[in-house]
Amino acid sequence: MMPGVPRSPDATIAPARSCAYRVLRRVFERGAYADRALQAESTELDGRDRALAMRLAFGAVQRRATLDHLIEQLSERPTARLDPPVLAALRLGLYELLYLRGAPDYAVVADAVELAKTGARGGHGLVNAVLRRAAREPPGALLGSLSDDTPGRAAVKHSHPEWVARLWWQELGPVAARALMACDNEPGELALRANTLLTDAPTLAAELPVRTHADPHIPEALVLEEPFDVHGSPLWQAGAFLAQSRAAMLVARVLAPCPGERVLDLCAAPGGKSTHLAALMQGSGEVLAVERNPRRAQALALTAQRLRANNVRVEVADAAVHLPERAPFDRVLVDPPCSGLGTLQARADLRWRVTPQAVREMSREQDRILAAGARSLRPGGMLVYSTCTISPTENERLIAAFLDSHADFGLDDLAAELPGFAMARTARTSGPGSAVPAGLLLTLPHRDRTAGFFIARLRRS
Repeated sequence: MMPGVPRSPDATIAPARSCAYRVLRRVFERGAYADRALQAESTELDGRDRALAMRLAFGAVQRRATLDHLIEQLSERPTARLDPPVLAALRLGLYELLYLRGAPDYAVVADAVELAKTGARGGHGLVNAVLRRAAREPPGALLGSLSDDTPGRAAVKHSHPEWVARLWWQELGPVAARALMACDNEPGELALRANTLLTDAPTLAAELPVRTHADPHIPEALVLEEPFDVHGSPLWQAGAFLAQSRAAMLVARVLAPCPGERVLDLCAAPGGKSTHLAALMQGSGEVLAVERNPRRAQALALTAQRLRANNVRVEVADAAVHLPERAPFDRVLVDPPCSGLGTLQARADLRWRVTPQAVREMSREQDRILAAGARSLRPGGMLVYSTCTISPTENERLIAAFLDSHADFGLDDLAAELPGFAMARTARTSGPGSAVPAGLLLTLPHRDRTAGFFIARLRRS
């Protein structure tokens, strides 16, 4: 339990709200990850209350910018002047009033006031006044007053950092940027990859207790149409599937390894792509999965064991360091750490953690890892570079710079192979003298209903 965030002694507060309040305080006062905070705070809740607590906490974290803007309007004071426990109660209560509206308004307000009392010496009167004022507004009036006609206003309405809104506005255009930001606040897909070392998608679909539909581009993919306890399923224990976004599955499909080849996977944890490569190779050949973090490497090895991916070999090493004793490889996957801006649907607090400075630092590390992967590739071999972000600095500009300095590498035209996922060529990226190459892929959550992934495939001459 986090010091300074006591559990409420008042048994009348709804357990889900009490839990969500503590999660918010952990996230915004102590920098905790939202999923880990929820795991720590929800151990005593039943399944129904835990689900509600998750929806409340993650939703309030995602919608922080919108909530804070409205709190400042309703309270007529900046949120920076509010005590953190009071602000947490306001965010939680206002989120439920505006976005859920399942419980009576008086119950939401009453619990928020009591939660503020447990965390702060004063301020509960302000919580009561602000939330009552919000509850008196006609349904949809507060949110309906927000505009997204500029990047700054869109950042407030769709609750993103302004620098992200401006970046996407510039790179994708206003219409796509607005749609992408709106989509980031919706529930993401839950997709499973049938482990073809043991089964196939039609067989798995028949064995699952929920409705699914297939994907036209990825034969082993199933998209779930109903809630499903992934890790509680005996099929998961048996290694029949792995939860993985379709965009992530597309990466291994683009690398297209053949049985018997030697494949290098850099920054391989948690192992979804490594084990997918192993399955595409029908369990023959070798996938060398390199991971720097020993604990993540151990988890990767356990995943490979569960999925019967016996041709995956895990090695603890720094991916940015050349591995001469292991080279050359037939194919190399470079999937480096990135800002993750394509996964904001699934990671409630990530948008508030990433900074422009962090993106610049990541791009330098990504460049080093890409260079190491290139050195490990045999002549005539194939390399795929992928990230789960929508950030030119980490994606197309990095590839353009790499091609400028590596004359022995060329870029495959993936856009011709998979036109539905082709990266749009805007006036900014396709004019005379443009440094952005053609033939790249970029999945977009609002368009493709999966995570946002960038994919480039290179060949060594």
